[in-house]
Amino acid sequence: MTNFLETDQGRKIAYHKTGGEGPTVVFLGGLKSDMEGTKAIHLEAFCKARGQSFLRFDYSGHGESSEKFTDGCIGDWHEDTVAAVTALTAGPLIVVGSSMGGWQALLLARAMPERLMGLVGIAAAPDFTEDGYWAGFTDMQKEQMETQGYVELPSDYMEPYIITKRMIEDGRTRLVLREDLNLPFPVRLLQGTADTAVSTETAVRLLDHAQSPDMRLQLVKDADHRFSDDTCLGLIEAAVAEITDLANA
Repeated sequence: MTNFLETDQGRKIAYHKTGGEGPTVVFLGGLKSDMEGTKAIHLEAFCKARGQSFLRFDYSGHGESSEKFTDGCIGDWHEDTVAAVTALTAGPLIVVGSSMGGWQALLLARAMPERLMGLVGIAAAPDFTEDGYWAGFTDMQKEQMETQGYVELPSDYMEPYIITKRMIEDGRTRLVLREDLNLPFPVRLLQGTADTAVSTETAVRLLDHAQSPDMRLQLVKDADHRFSDDTCLGLIEAAVAEITDLANA
């Protein structure tokens, strides 16, 4: 059964939490994704079988949580993440971030580095509002953003994305690749070479930019952005298990 957490901002966040030993694994989904996705459900079952604590939730404007997607932005979803982690978990964390969730994982690492024992990025998409959306907009789209406050972008996976001016402007205050990014714990980045949403160049840029004592990038030939076939799910499991072993060593 889905539970709900009310944040200080008055948003209702839907979540599922399963108990067990630490470190708690927290799954952070992608833009317009939800906690019922293949990776989240698979990782929950994996952790349950291992007796490891696990949390998945929907950002506001996503899935079963309150608010509209078009009212949200990176900062709102960061607030939701901090609220969920603070209220629903205790002790050390291993954060698994998919796509936009990878950016959220890095923001969480910046906000509470003392809680994180490790981070797994799956096609992590830091700074995508600026380096993906804004950088790719035509002059007409930029003008449209100014005049009507949003731009519609086609998606390979669902109905068009409505990208709002607020999302772009707030994203600029949340960028993580422009200044020091210290990740004082093991980091595992997983990236498919056939990903049309997040490029391998983005993964390499993050690898080059961040400071970490133990950071690795694994490229999977022909894997796409979903990164959810049996092979890819196995790699996610292996990364979580490895970081857990390191944390418990």
